[in-house]
Amino acid sequence: MTYTEQLQRIANDYAAAGQPWPATKIEIAQWAIANNRWQAQPSTLVNLCAQEIAEAMREEIVTDKQGRRIRAKHVALMPTADGEQAYLWDDIRTMSREHMLVSAQTERQQIAGWCYRLKVDVDSFNQNANPGSPIQLSFDFRPDIADMEALATLEAVEVVS
Repeated sequence: MTYTEQLQRIANDYAAAGQPWPATKIEIAQWAIANNRWQAQPSTLVNLCAQEIAEAMREEIVTDKQGRRIRAKHVALMPTADGEQAYLWDDIRTMSREHMLVSAQTERQQIAGWCYRLKVDVDSFNQNANPGSPIQLSFDFRPDIADMEALATLEAVEVVS
């Protein structure tokens, strides 16, 4: 059984044990630790630290010369000094074009994957569990992006004023 499958079993056992459901990941984790279903290993702590650092880097925002608030750090699968491949973080203010291109392509693929997963989930819900009218999704994000750009422009004007 993989580690992910073990964690999935813990979550299912939490629900089967009559614990409050739906539940937060914190509630499930607290139950798992209290019931000796999960113990931190040194490698787990390193991975947790790495995950938290990555989340912090992903959320670091700087302002560019045009006043846009942008993410400072981007990750890309790139060759290392020893010729291996690794996910390397770099700063948008100093990174190469190749790093940004790989990062943007990877992120776009992830977004497409999330959209596909959402479509399959909603299609299944509509066909198997939805007693009402089908939930309709649009994957044309142009109106959303236009709204976000307009809001960012408005916020930039308010900051200057």
